Amino acid sequence: MGRQELADVLGMKWAAFRRAKPYSAEGFPAPISSPEAKVLLWDLEQVEAYREGRPQPAIPAGEDEEDLLDRREAAALLQVQARSVDSYKTDPRLADHVVVVGGAEHWPRAAVRSYAAGRGVMSAPSGRPKGSGDMVPRDLLPGRIAELLDADPAVTAAHAVDVLGISVSAAQKHLQQERAARIAALMRTEAGLGVEEAADRLGYPPAVRRTALKVAQQLYDAP
Repeated sequence: MGRQELADVLGMKWAAFRRAKPYSAEGFPAPISSPEAKVLLWDLEQVEAYREGRPQPAIPAGEDEEDLLDRREAAALLQVQARSVDSYKTDPRLADHVVVVGGAEHWPRAAVRSYAAGRGVMSAPSGRPKGSGDMVPRDLLPGRIAELLDADPAVTAAHAVDVLGISVSAAQKHLQQERAARIAALMRTEAGLGVEEAADRLGYPPAVRRTALKVAQQLYDAP
């Protein structure tokens, strides 16, 4: 449960809860969310035990297929950056299993593992009929592009066309957008990192990153 639910369980008004921050008191149950999560979550049974002065039950050790993972934990399981999960999550294999806890999206470990097993199994189309539309649905394209970049930072638009069956313009547009977003995200993570250095760090060769650099700088400068 998130902060709002925590306040309800403790019987506190939201304004008083925000001022007092009872979760910072000594002995209060530790959050069960991942260490770098922006949304803190607590176990209901532990909080109720603390409220009533009872011994707090231990959180089960080990991994369970029903464990809910936030975007950082899902990214760790998939061995990608958290930014990639933002692109993957529109895929039905994840979108159909999303659970919102405390305002943050989570996915069952089993669903993330199933998605991981299915990554990279896209087969290249044998050819697109003249005048046909893109073969990959528009809402799934960001996730597919993210997967290609995770596998090869230097992937070209031509390769994306071959693998995904999309138009050249669509491949160029989505590769530029995803590269720019990743460059800007890295710059925000490491203070003082320039746009060119960030692109180098991410493995984007000059030939495929030129159009993304300006967009990345604009994203980084945006409030």
